[in-house]
Amino acid sequence: MTKDETVVWSGSWVSQRLGVELVGDEGLKELLGMALRRNPKRAHLLVSHVLGKHVPQSPAVVYGHGFALGLRVRDLLGPDEAARAVVLGYAETATGLGHSVADGLGSAPYLHSTRRPVDGIAPAGGFEESHSHATSHLLLPQDPELLAGSGPLVLVDDEFSTGNTVLNTIRDLHERYPRRGRYVVVALVDMRSADDLGRLEAFAKEIDARIDLLSSASGTVRLPAGVLEKGQALVAEHEAAGSWVVGSRSASAGVSARSGARPAVRVDLGWPHGVPDGGRHGFHPEHRAALEAALPGMAARIAEALGSEALGSAATGQTAGAGDEGAAPRPLAPELLAPGPRRVLVLGCEELMYAPLRLAHALEDAGAVPEVRYSTTTRSPVLAVDDPGYAIRSRLVFPAHDAPADGPGERYAYNVAGAGFDAVVAVVDSAADTPELHAPDGLLAQLAAHIPHVVLAVVPSYVPEAPEAPEAPEAPDVSTVTEAPERAPMLPEPLRGPGFSSYAPEEVGWLLQDLSDVELEAPTEEREEAIQSGGAHYAESLPVEYQPSDQYQDLFRAALDTSATRIARAVGTVTETVLAERTPRPVLVSLARAGTPVGVLMRRWAQHRHGLDLPHYAVSIVRGRGIDANALRWLAAHHNPADVVFVDGWTGKGAITRELAAALGEFDGFNPEIAVLADPGGCVRTYGTREDFLIPSACLNSTVSGLISRTVLRADLVGPYDFHGAKYYRELAGADVSGHFLDTVAARFDEVADTVDAEVKELLAADRAPTWAGWAAVERISEEYGIHDVNLVKPGVGETTRVLLRRVPWKILATRGAGADLDHVRLLAEQRGVPVEEVDGLPYTCVGLIHPRFTRGATGADGKAVAAP
Repeated sequence: MTKDETVVWSGSWVSQRLGVELVGDEGLKELLGMALRRNPKRAHLLVSHVLGKHVPQSPAVVYGHGFALGLRVRDLLGPDEAARAVVLGYAETATGLGHSVADGLGSAPYLHSTRRPVDGIAPAGGFEESHSHATSHLLLPQDPELLAGSGPLVLVDDEFSTGNTVLNTIRDLHERYPRRGRYVVVALVDMRSADDLGRLEAFAKEIDARIDLLSSASGTVRLPAGVLEKGQALVAEHEAAGSWVVGSRSASAGVSARSGARPAVRVDLGWPHGVPDGGRHGFHPEHRAALEAALPGMAARIAEALGSEALGSAATGQTAGAGDEGAAPRPLAPELLAPGPRRVLVLGCEELMYAPLRLAHALEDAGAVPEVRYSTTTRSPVLAVDDPGYAIRSRLVFPAHDAPADGPGERYAYNVAGAGFDAVVAVVDSAADTPELHAPDGLLAQLAAHIPHVVLAVVPSYVPEAPEAPEAPEAPDVSTVTEAPERAPMLPEPLRGPGFSSYAPEEVGWLLQDLSDVELEAPTEEREEAIQSGGAHYAESLPVEYQPSDQYQDLFRAALDTSATRIARAVGTVTETVLAERTPRPVLVSLARAGTPVGVLMRRWAQHRHGLDLPHYAVSIVRGRGIDANALRWLAAHHNPADVVFVDGWTGKGAITRELAAALGEFDGFNPEIAVLADPGGCVRTYGTREDFLIPSACLNSTVSGLISRTVLRADLVGPYDFHGAKYYRELAGADVSGHFLDTVAARFDEVADTVDAEVKELLAADRAPTWAGWAAVERISEEYGIHDVNLVKPGVGETTRVLLRRVPWKILATRGAGADLDHVRLLAEQRGVPVEEVDGLPYTCVGLIHPRFTRGATGADGKAVAAP
């Protein structure tokens, strides 16, 4: 780095091109730079110079900032309260920062959230953080009582931007452990906007608690109009020019990989027995004392490995520092030593930040290496630009190597390649010491291609001990002994796009299992016969996905343009009703799949109007078999069931409404009332409208629902501890209009805002008790048309469309004079040779009738065959 580079602010490149301004306390720009990333919500990224994540920094500086914040917390709380405090840090970026704050606070135990589920450890809480690269946070303390004390809870994050993540956490924990009445929020920088400044105080009043905030600096980011679009275009331009090239500063920087790189040298740290690798399951004062005592010896082992320049280990087959635990490092023969490296990077691994930070700090304190820097790998994708005014100068890309719960993917190390390091110490936990780490494209190979000397240090992953089993009674009476029930295994994290569905990952988490590779489809008539003969349940197979003609797709687009404003209005009305009556922080749970687009739109409305990042999931419910019990179990472990709001697209005669109410009878705390976009059947209290109109998402199947099939429940595919299944139709991506549907409706939100406010005010004062008028109408139609089975009568535009797409229709009843809302129904009916009969006095816009010829076993209320009339 030249003298000129040292005086250039590392956010100037972004600021000059996008007009983004960083304003605030003096010294704020010394703490933060800026970069760009691919993100649909915010193109710019604030990059900390002192966190030790993206920018290599002196470990003394990184640790010192966290420790100093801990001292301030101790002064704020006073000695008595500080002695009872617990510190909670956030994965992945703030795990080391939170641990450092706990050290400064003194004797406080420490816990950090994690994205790594651990077998045998039940979550003690959880929450969502809406980033495109992130998944759900879990709290997995070995001792659940760690979060249940009455002392203050100190929450530590690197940046306090909107406050959503912190408020989500406090709300979840305050409901689970309501004895705690004081919280302290700690961040390196407080970057809240003026609109967000009052939210923390208002929230504290809401839960009757005290919440204090401490930060090293504060400020805000000023964004000019159109900055998101300009940022996205700038990213696309540099991506096309090669700025995402693996291991290079940029296509023009000319930093090339080294050929013939030496393999990494493994160093035996002599990690102290019983000391956790971090705060995933809790880190207590006794652990801290043991680690402090062991750090000098571990630093000496690393220094030995660095000083040998791998020659001794490679020549003799020995591991540097090998020997009995706690023994002094074994010196190598002088003739095998070479001059040691001058500039060393200690590189941590995602959530594993504290252990490598303390090792780097100890190495720096020992003075064995002239210059030590520290940073960690990350899952966050950021654009790299080789410019002194840009915070991310280079990046390495490699596959994840710790078997992440959300599936394989790319990981990154920034500002490592081309940064002048002549040695790197990669520190991972044993769970991440996998073949992927050592693969030709893995992290170690990427490091070796750019840095002459690579040392690998593996910290043993802490595995909490299972509680001791009680002593067995003597000589039991075998006639009274019963087998212990099997313990339910830990459920997987939700599936998310782009790995499962075409929705963005923050839009929805699917509590389903992926059955994309299973052949489940059957022709409509063949499937209908199998269901109606009693040989199969409708949820055991899938209809062949309807492939719309060009004419039908034109109808969809026209219908969307016509109805987008009406849908936006209904979305706003149902969302505002939920926020006003049910809970101010709902957890939206859509009934897959018709409810999923509606849930996404409700989430977007809450974010657009109120700045809320609401969790949203999709679950399966099967008529006759109920809702997915494992999905409910996952929700109860991660959220307060009272906050769960079930969402569906529309009601017909109310069968699913009744099914959900019956299914939830076995589960405590969940409210069975569904929130729907349209309730023409008069089946629910929470709705956007009771008109029966065309909801364009009902016109299509997977291509308007994130390319996800309807759900599947079959005994040979879904075990007792599995989520229900579904398929992701990746091959239909060319016809996918899921995003277009959402964006078109969301674009009308501002247009309908005033109307929504007026409608909600009227609705909240009105009697909205369910009338079940739709059910009565269906019974009447069933008798009038000689069907004598309400299950073969499908009322409403949405249900009629499903009959035409999935079942064997007999005829369509349409309200006389119905207009464009039924254009797609008329087209489908014509294609299938089904008559459309116009009638008067119909309470719905249309009703679909399943063909009586197939009633010898048509599905009844239990989802199985019923006798023919």
